[in-house]
Amino acid sequence: MKVTAVFDIGRTNKKYVLFDEKYQIVEEVTESLPETIDEDGFRTENIELLTEWVQERWTDLKNNPKYHIQAVNAAAYGASLVHLDASNKPVTPLYSYLKPLPDSLLSQFYSTHGDPTRIALQTGSPAMGMLNSGMQLYWLKYTKPDVYKKIVSSLHLPQYILYLLTGRKASDYTSLGCHTALWSFEMWDYHEWVKEEAIQKKLPPVLASSSFIYRDGEKSIQSGFGLHDSSAALVPYRMAVKTPFVLLSTGTWCINFNPFYSKPLTGNQLHQDCMNYLTPEGSGVTTSRLFMGKEHDFQVARIAEYFNQDADFYKRVVLNEEILKADTPPFYSACMTGNGPFPEPNTQEWQVSAFSSAEAAYHHLLKGLTDMLTVSLNLIGINEVQAIYIDGGFSKNEIFTRLVAHNFPEHKVYATDLPYATSLGAALHVTRPQSFEFLGEIKEVVGF
Repeated sequence: MKVTAVFDIGRTNKKYVLFDEKYQIVEEVTESLPETIDEDGFRTENIELLTEWVQERWTDLKNNPKYHIQAVNAAAYGASLVHLDASNKPVTPLYSYLKPLPDSLLSQFYSTHGDPTRIALQTGSPAMGMLNSGMQLYWLKYTKPDVYKKIVSSLHLPQYILYLLTGRKASDYTSLGCHTALWSFEMWDYHEWVKEEAIQKKLPPVLASSSFIYRDGEKSIQSGFGLHDSSAALVPYRMAVKTPFVLLSTGTWCINFNPFYSKPLTGNQLHQDCMNYLTPEGSGVTTSRLFMGKEHDFQVARIAEYFNQDADFYKRVVLNEEILKADTPPFYSACMTGNGPFPEPNTQEWQVSAFSSAEAAYHHLLKGLTDMLTVSLNLIGINEVQAIYIDGGFSKNEIFTRLVAHNFPEHKVYATDLPYATSLGAALHVTRPQSFEFLGEIKEVVGF
């Protein structure tokens, strides 16, 4: 069977997915690998185990007589770098993007390179410490100079996985353009601070092509260059949807993508958690974020405790329009200090006790979240597109999707079920079909 193989590396699950020529999944293998700690005791990915897992699974796949591998690509989480020495071995742990940066180093950086807001606007990257992966290289340069000198190549994680598969080193727009603070959206090149520090010399060249031919003995396999996972998940929508749209990728974070908004970021957008991404071709995507899943789970636990409900009670709640029309106290978030459209700390707590039932409280939790989401979407030019696609966990929540449709009556709103969007996007990008019809379930949603 002719297949396209995609290695899809998440923080929790590592998997490979095989697609047939019609992009149907024919095999999936998922495993969870134990984490390790770095030299400071901070938990992080075990790069040795991950390397071994990818290499072994790839060898098994290439030797499997059931499959003829026509193409391969990789997708992985962002803001993570693998630093290779002259022997192409990792010289550091795969540092977690949650690891804090020393305040003194940040002060040094901005005193040398200028105003934080200016740099953030130019790079489309709010200042987020190690989540700005360029700062990881700066941190190594000044806190571990002996280690930094040993680094010959620094690869973002998707490109490291691709290197393990093909031996090819490259940089990719999607990894450079996801809140890294490396890329200047004004100059469409590495930012001036990167060049002043000569950090770009550690990064392999960015290649304009979407694929190359990888030779494995007598076999020829078309290979991509690896993709950042969120950007890969956008690919199927960009290929299949012909009118301008915004994609809501929902989960712990709700990340809203508008590939059709071309204006430079403003200071106000930056303050309210907007940033820029890059498509695989290198064009800009404006995004906003909301810590919606985290807030949802935190408040659901409060509701369940107060009304003596089980943890999954909300899954049984059915939309009741009359509840949503009732006057209620304002919603105050608990998990969004420093992020989202209202980053200022809340001094008040959302009053669960003001509601007569768990059902009523849950309805108004979702109303509060969708009202915040509406602000996030207005920040990224929602009125310049015609459609809203809701992907991920919240796409299955009827109360949520109907509230979104209610808040945007002039838009077409669709709930989609595309559980392998990241893997599929990586497969599509390397094979580049001339036509592609959306393979998941699409349900148009109406308001009330």
